[in-house]
Amino acid sequence: MSAVLVLGPLVRHVDETTATVWVETDEATTVVVRAGDLEASAATFAVHGHHYALVDVEGLAPGTRTPYVVEVAGDQVWPEADSPFPAPVLATLDLGQPLRLAFGSCRVAAPHDAAGHARYGVDTLRAVGLGLSHQAEEDPEHPAPDVHWPHLVLMLGDQVYADETSEEMRAVIRGRRDPEQEPGYELKDYEEYAQLYRIAWRDPATRWLLSTLPSLMIFDDHDVRDDWNTSAAWRRDMAATSWWHDRIVGGLASYWVYQHLGNLTPSERAEDPLWRRVLDRDGPDELDLGADLDALAERADAEPDTYRWSYARDLGPQARLVVVDSRSARVLEDERRSMLDDEEKVWLEEQLRGDVEHLLIGTSLPFLMAPGFHHVEALVEVLAQGALGRRVARFGERVRRFADTEHWAAFQEGFASVGESVVSVATGERGRAPSTVCFLSGDVHHSYVAEAVPAEEDRRERAASRIVQAVCSPIRNPLPWYMRGALAVATRGWARPTGRLLGRLVPRSPVHWHVTDGPWFDNALAMLEIDETSLEMWWTTAAVRDGDHARPRLSQIARVRVEGADRGSAQP
Repeated sequence: MSAVLVLGPLVRHVDETTATVWVETDEATTVVVRAGDLEASAATFAVHGHHYALVDVEGLAPGTRTPYVVEVAGDQVWPEADSPFPAPVLATLDLGQPLRLAFGSCRVAAPHDAAGHARYGVDTLRAVGLGLSHQAEEDPEHPAPDVHWPHLVLMLGDQVYADETSEEMRAVIRGRRDPEQEPGYELKDYEEYAQLYRIAWRDPATRWLLSTLPSLMIFDDHDVRDDWNTSAAWRRDMAATSWWHDRIVGGLASYWVYQHLGNLTPSERAEDPLWRRVLDRDGPDELDLGADLDALAERADAEPDTYRWSYARDLGPQARLVVVDSRSARVLEDERRSMLDDEEKVWLEEQLRGDVEHLLIGTSLPFLMAPGFHHVEALVEVLAQGALGRRVARFGERVRRFADTEHWAAFQEGFASVGESVVSVATGERGRAPSTVCFLSGDVHHSYVAEAVPAEEDRRERAASRIVQAVCSPIRNPLPWYMRGALAVATRGWARPTGRLLGRLVPRSPVHWHVTDGPWFDNALAMLEIDETSLEMWWTTAAVRDGDHARPRLSQIARVRVEGADRGSAQP
């Protein structure tokens, strides 16, 4: 019996001439990708009884869309013989042309039927896949202009929910162990993560989209657990459980396989000591990375500076994308808190520079929150860290967990550091100032745009970059209705989180900001398009019409244009 394609293919890293294809198979085998006259292959590697391959197809022409097939053990497994979707393609970048980037976060895997739509709304990623496939069927080589086909999609966290599982995942858990024992219906280990990724990515429309649209990814808390790395006390509480060790090891190990490897260029992967073993293996036997990958994950959790999940992409002279790990690289000590450890700070400092038209910073957690929320989170951090005594600190810690006050605002050291770096870029102190510095984020289950200016008046006058925060969340997991009114109020006014707010307890902020557009509460996927010195952004949602739950219809929520290098347009 021939090997079977279990999951994928996903097109991951692409550049002008290379595309990486990720697959999971049911047994050890060799995976071949044929694209036009090109052929590339890779043997699988194993992790805890699962088999994976990354195939790098080289020699593609820039800015082209080349149909491809995947073969396993000599048999074509993708596209499937009876597929209703267009042929998948390897779409390379043309760095001399405008870039279009889709982004969003927070996507639960639930049935796409009346019950699933009533509870979670329409899965916007799947709906976009259906829309793009329809247009590609009409003209595979030249999709209609109104499709707005992106070059890349950036998934900004919560690709899977390890702590809020669907009924299908609960059935998997019941088939393996007693859910009456900890951790109940939350994920326990690598095997359950592998099943969860299958559920999340196997829907035919989503699977086709990810086999055609190159993707970049970064984790957020629900990929592991709500409030992941909120505080030192939180980590101590988790370490005291009987199940946390296997959860964090399984979560980070599966992230390395299913998400992280595909973010890297082939040369970056070759520098990873564990991946180097895959490249250097000798002999026909499949290499089993399970034990070594578990050790890497355990070490990365205990000592975050031993492994970097962040990465950066130069997307030609128009744009540079820096994707920041805002979860696992935190400093969580009783006496010190920072969103980024010292090693991560040094790395990020090197990435945040000018001499590019648009600097894009991807971080799952919004850097610029609604002003009201930012002030509250900064206050809670001060209280929880003991500024007013131990009793108040215990109360602050309870509030921190209950209200999820664990964004950049709740890590003022890291917030001030990154804010200062951004202002330095915007004022031309790190090379020619970009037209825009734009944060791209998710997590908060509503979407909006905010704009910032340097807090110091002289630097405000010198700033040549628009500093913008764009948020798209959720793809599918709407905010409860009772929270929307409070959030709308919190977005009002300018944020001036300086020492005046909390005396000398909070560092002065390098920026002031306000929400310029939104909030919007729909399930959505956002699109960012570079137009020379400006950015055009729009948010797309989907809805069921005429009872057709299988093919929801797309519509636009909002459209925002940010004109670059527009001084004085955002004075407080």
